[in-house]
Amino acid sequence: MDKLKCLSFFKCRGKEKVTASSENFHVGETDENQDRGNWSKKSDYLLSMVGYAVGLGNVWRFPYLTYNNGGGAFLIPYAIMLALAGLPLFFLECSLGQFASLGPVSVWRILPLFQGVGITMVLISIFVTIYYNVIIAYSLYYMFASFRSELPWKNCSYWADENCSRSPIVTHCNISTNSGEIIRVNKSWVDINSLNCINGSEIYQPGQLPSEQYWNKVALQRSSGMDETGVIVWYLALCLLLAWLIVGAALFKGIKSSGKVWKDAATQIFYSLSVAWGGLVALSSYNKFNNNCFSDAILVCLTNCLTSVFAGFAIFSILGHMAHISGKEVAQVVKSGFDLAFIAYPEALAQLPGGPFWSILFFFMLLTLGLDSQFASIETITTTIQDLFPKVMKKMRVPITLGCCLVLFLLGLVCVTQAGIYWVHLIDHFCAGWGILIAAILEIIGIIWIYGGNRFIEDIEMMIGAKRWIFWLWWRACWFVITPLLLIAILIWSLVKFHRPNYAEIPYPDWGVALGWCMIIFCIIWIPIMAVIKIIQAEGNIFQRIVSCCRPASNWGPYLERHRGERYKDMVDPKKETDHEIPTVSGSRKPE
Repeated sequence: MDKLKCLSFFKCRGKEKVTASSENFHVGETDENQDRGNWSKKSDYLLSMVGYAVGLGNVWRFPYLTYNNGGGAFLIPYAIMLALAGLPLFFLECSLGQFASLGPVSVWRILPLFQGVGITMVLISIFVTIYYNVIIAYSLYYMFASFRSELPWKNCSYWADENCSRSPIVTHCNISTNSGEIIRVNKSWVDINSLNCINGSEIYQPGQLPSEQYWNKVALQRSSGMDETGVIVWYLALCLLLAWLIVGAALFKGIKSSGKVWKDAATQIFYSLSVAWGGLVALSSYNKFNNNCFSDAILVCLTNCLTSVFAGFAIFSILGHMAHISGKEVAQVVKSGFDLAFIAYPEALAQLPGGPFWSILFFFMLLTLGLDSQFASIETITTTIQDLFPKVMKKMRVPITLGCCLVLFLLGLVCVTQAGIYWVHLIDHFCAGWGILIAAILEIIGIIWIYGGNRFIEDIEMMIGAKRWIFWLWWRACWFVITPLLLIAILIWSLVKFHRPNYAEIPYPDWGVALGWCMIIFCIIWIPIMAVIKIIQAEGNIFQRIVSCCRPASNWGPYLERHRGERYKDMVDPKKETDHEIPTVSGSRKPE
């Protein structure tokens, strides 16, 4: 990778000096690792990690889950899941990437049998990257639509139907006939006949907010379901293209410079912290070897979670006001996911003095939150390619990076059709759930139970210095027992309680649900496939082959020779041996 010449598209820094003789123009003269490069400053790494972890989910997902699971009481399981699952895995992944200076696939030299876990992480990141940029495209569209004297969704306009109203709608009322009889009739019939309702007899029903109808009828041009694909919404396609152009422009030189409540808390921690997506390993692989990854993990996790809590507090007063004026229950206003970001927030912004100004700022904020996370997701892909084909990436980094952006843009076009929102929700529902949980479970089992938790702790101490036993007491308890068992229980609970996904109460067709499962299977099938390949490549009888693949490859260890010390003095240089070879570690490194 390279120096963070531009930490994000909006935070550009001065040019770095580079070595004139190096093929990889992203490596600076002062970099510790002249093959891959390092972060130019500690702040660049921390800001990139915070940018990756703090994303759109902090704004729309956390407030919804908080309300849906008891309000402030949700913070208790959320904090517990942070301590028991989120933070231990975050620290583990950061340490893993930094120790070996390798991406999420190549880092599995630590345990060749599990290399498919790294592939699963990258594939899930690819799927999520496709729809994540579509959400960024929505933000761009709303930002551009805000450049008017009055926000277009402030009032019901030509695109609205008879249900559009910011206040409750009268559907029926009582009238008095000429004979003095009182009857209940439809309000539209009353209006047609120029009659008057008896005061106090009106029956109301909540109307659809202008922002809700604008989202469905104008922004999305939403069809009746996934079976009705419709046409590509051209302005969303242009916004998606612009989003990918921004990502490509920033990255072609690199980015361097109850059971349900507990399940929701766990999935939000995973979604928010980006654990088991591969990005944490990729970003940390460009740290200098002796960077204090422990303090980094604590700082980034706390910053991310405090941001979520702050976002939750900030919007509850807005949601209460919206429920009051629309005559709805708060539960009808607080909707999951994209509805919160693109219906509730725009509706609140339309009520503010100077609404267009605040709307521009809000959607610009969503844009920057999304782009920082997207940069790291794409870097996960390019880092994987770089580790597998370093010579090719040195010479062709620009076309490969731009080629990835182009392919992902084309794949994302289905998400900007009139049925696009159903595709976005489908990918989000399946790929950001079970696949991540499976990868996380296998990751911690492989590293702690098979490679050896105590050995891994010794690896970490080579980087951050020796620690007292009491320092590792909590991490050992989590890594060895609490975290893996908790994640396994959550995975089983999620599968047992599986319900047919729907969007806006429109259920997905059978083929849509089947496609969702196919995406999950495609991501995780590489775990057994790569395990079989590694076993076939090994030598000896079947038992010996399995045992061989459960030991680190001979090229596992610190990337640079000066960091290997006595423990890794006999390791094979990572640059001289491919990941496909499975010689085991030398006797100088004893298994646990």
